Amino acid sequence: NNRPEGKILETVGVFEAPKQHGKYETGQLFLHSVFGYRGIVLFPWHARLYDRDVTPPTSESKSEPPGTRGSKEVKGKTHTYYQVLIDTRDCPHISQRSQTEAVTFLANHDDSRALYAIPGLDYVSHEDVLPYSSTDQVPIQHELFERFLTFNPSKVPPFVPRDTLRAWQEKNHPWLELSDVHRETTENIRVTVIPFYMGMREAQNSHVYWWRYCIRLENMGNEVVQLRERHWRIFSLSGTLETVRGRGVVGREPVLSKEQPAFQYSSHVSLQAPSGHMWGSYRFERPNGTFFDVRIPPFSLESKKDDTPDGFLPGPFSLA
Repeated sequence: NNRPEGKILETVGVFEAPKQHGKYETGQLFLHSVFGYRGIVLFPWHARLYDRDVTPPTSESKSEPPGTRGSKEVKGKTHTYYQVLIDTRDCPHISQRSQTEAVTFLANHDDSRALYAIPGLDYVSHEDVLPYSSTDQVPIQHELFERFLTFNPSKVPPFVPRDTLRAWQEKNHPWLELSDVHRETTENIRVTVIPFYMGMREAQNSHVYWWRYCIRLENMGNEVVQLRERHWRIFSLSGTLETVRGRGVVGREPVLSKEQPAFQYSSHVSLQAPSGHMWGSYRFERPNGTFFDVRIPPFSLESKKDDTPDGFLPGPFSLA
C-alpha cells in the first residue's frame, strides 16, 4: 500500500516450496522471482529451449571450423512456461521493467496493421515461479480472474478452471502458443527471445504475415550497464534482407543493475512471406563510457497453416 508516510508491507500469503520436478497446476498463486508481481497460473506451455550458452556433448555436436560460432548447431530441450494473469495492483510498480500489455493480437477488421492487447497477461518460465498459498477467495485482482477461475476450497490449489478458460485456451491456441525459446549470453548480459506467430492479413493485393517477439534482457553480473542501441537483421523467405538500427528499445534505454537486473519488452515484425529469420545485437554502455555489443540469438519466424479464422476474436471479451 502506498501511503504518504511510506510503503507498508502487508501479508499476501504463505510461501510454498518451489517445485524442482513436475509442473504447477492451474490456479497456483505465485510471486515472479525477477519482477516481483503477484500472479496466478492459467495453464502450462511446453516449449523447446535453444540455449546457445550450453555446449552440447561431443557426440551430439557437429565439428565446426574456428570463427563460425554463430552458425553452431544448438540442441533444443523441453522447458515449461506458464500463461499467467498479473495482479493489476502490481502493474504500476513493474511497468518500467516489464510491459504489462505485451500479449497482442491482430484485430479482426480492415486495418491490416491494427493490434490490440490483453492487459495483465504474461508468460513465465518455471524457475521464475515462487509459489504461495492464500486464504483469500479472490487473491488476484484482474478482470479475467473470476471469468476464468472459481474458488473451490476442497481442491489444491483452491482455484479451479471454469469452462470459459478452457474454451478461451482452445479458441486462441494458435495465437497464444509458445513453442520456441532462444537464449544467449554475452559479457554477462543474457538475452532471451520468444517469437509468436500472430496471423496473416491481406494488404494491397499481397499477403502480410505478422509475428510478435518477447525479449528479456538480464544482467547476470555486478556491473551497472545501460542499453543504448539495437541492430537487427531481418531475412524474409522472399529473398529480402532488412537492416534496422535505432536508439534503445520501445522508446527506452533501460539500465540493468544488481538491484534491477532485468528488462522485458515485446515488439512486432511483418513479412510478405510465410517465414524468415531475425538476428542482431544490442549495444550497451558501461559506467566508464566504453561500449560493448551483446548478441541477440538468431530465431526463425514460422507461420502456421491454419490461419486466422473468420470472425476471430479472443473471447470471452470484445474489442474496446
